[in-house]
Amino acid sequence: MSNQMGIFDVLYNCRAMRRIKPDPVPEETLVKLIDAANQAASGSNQQNGRWIVVRDRAQKEKLAEMNRRVFEAYTGPSGGRAGSLPHQSEAKRARMLEAVRWQAEHFADIPAIVIACLQVALPLRDSFAAGAGAGGSIWPGVQNLLLAARALGLAATPTTFAIADRAEAREVLALPEAIVPFCVIPVGYPMGNFGPVTRKPVSEIMRWDRWS
Repeated sequence: MSNQMGIFDVLYNCRAMRRIKPDPVPEETLVKLIDAANQAASGSNQQNGRWIVVRDRAQKEKLAEMNRRVFEAYTGPSGGRAGSLPHQSEAKRARMLEAVRWQAEHFADIPAIVIACLQVALPLRDSFAAGAGAGGSIWPGVQNLLLAARALGLAATPTTFAIADRAEAREVLALPEAIVPFCVIPVGYPMGNFGPVTRKPVSEIMRWDRWS
C-alpha cells in the first residue's frame, strides 16, 4: 500500500494521455478498473452503469472508423474548434490536437476500449437526452475509472467521437434499446510521461454563497 499514489496525488496528476502503446493490458487489471468504476455513486443507488471492454480487433476497427469521421468533422473548417483559449495558448492547443489526431490514426491499435453505458427504463422520456440528469449516474463511474487508471500507471482519456452516431454504435456493439452509451475510454500503457495537470486557479472558478 505504501507504494500506491495518494488520492490527491492522483487528482493533481491525472493528465489526458492519448498516445497509448499497443501492449495488451492484463485482463485482471481491466476488471479492476471496472470494479473501481462500479464503486461510484448513482442516482437513487440504481447501480445501472454497464461497461463494455472492447479488445477484438475487428470491433476496434469499426469504432476507429466512427471515431475518425467525427474527428475529421471536428477539425474541419466548419468544426467550430477554437484555435486558442484565454487559459490555453495556440501552441498548446495545437499540441493537444496532434495528440487527438494520433489517437484517431491509431485507435484500432489501442489494447482496450471501454464503453461506459447506462441501463435505462423504457420507454425513454423526451427530456432524457438533454435533461440535467442525463448521464448523471454514469459520469461518476467514468471519473473513478480515470483515477484508478492513473493510480495503476495506465493512460485513459474520455471521448465521445466513436459513439456520436448512437444508432451505428448500437449496431456495432449489439446494444439492446435499454443500454445507452455515453463515453468511450481508450485504455493502455502511455507512450509519454505523466505530469501535473494545468488548471485555472480556484479563485477564478469559485464563489461563496452566490456568483457576483
